[in-house]
Amino acid sequence: MGTKWARPWFAGTAACVVVGVVVQMILAWRNNMPVLAATGEPFQTFGGSPAGRALNVLAFFTVQSNLIVGGTCLLLALNPSRTSTVFRVFRLIGVVAIAVTGLVYHVALNNLLELDTWALVADRLLHLVVPILAVLGWLAFGPRGLTSPRVVTLTVLYPLAYMAFTAIRGPLSSNWYPYPFADVHALGYLRVILNGLWICLLFVALAAAAAWLDKRLPGKPLGPPAHPGPSSRLQG
Repeated sequence: MGTKWARPWFAGTAACVVVGVVVQMILAWRNNMPVLAATGEPFQTFGGSPAGRALNVLAFFTVQSNLIVGGTCLLLALNPSRTSTVFRVFRLIGVVAIAVTGLVYHVALNNLLELDTWALVADRLLHLVVPILAVLGWLAFGPRGLTSPRVVTLTVLYPLAYMAFTAIRGPLSSNWYPYPFADVHALGYLRVILNGLWICLLFVALAAAAAWLDKRLPGKPLGPPAHPGPSSRLQG
């Protein structure tokens, strides 16, 4: 695929994110929640007001990883030559997080839920279409040369922030947690902290693997190497 397709590809990826997240939030607002295919019982009970249910959607790792991918892809559609340190970090976070989302879904969650038409649309967009578009887009169009040991290290900030956010928010939202491994009410803080450490190690390992692959994929690097120090560029 030629580079002329990069901007349309990134724009299409961002559009899929917007549609998927908006549909998911509307379904939560209307309290149209999926049920377990095996038992017919609700998969999640959000409770609260319609606005509260819709905002709870944003607490899921799946949705956040989609939003990071959507945001970075939109920026690339507008300007494919972005090289700032902040953008480098979020670009790598998005690629790793969305890859984890797609893999975990297909290994552990696929066919677990019984979904109606619109729920199925949102589910397929967020768990299948966007992960495929995001990973293929990164492999085909990069941009290359945005990774470095420093960028890989900084990616750990996202899983750390996510676990802290989830642990703090849970007690403030009637002990509602998006995932069992982050449920402080059931597991206690020590177990959740240990779970968080394992997640951070996995995330950094995958980021390091992506950085290694990035240096071996074809394509012209953008800007100077991403390395620590005052010479690192911070342009948009």
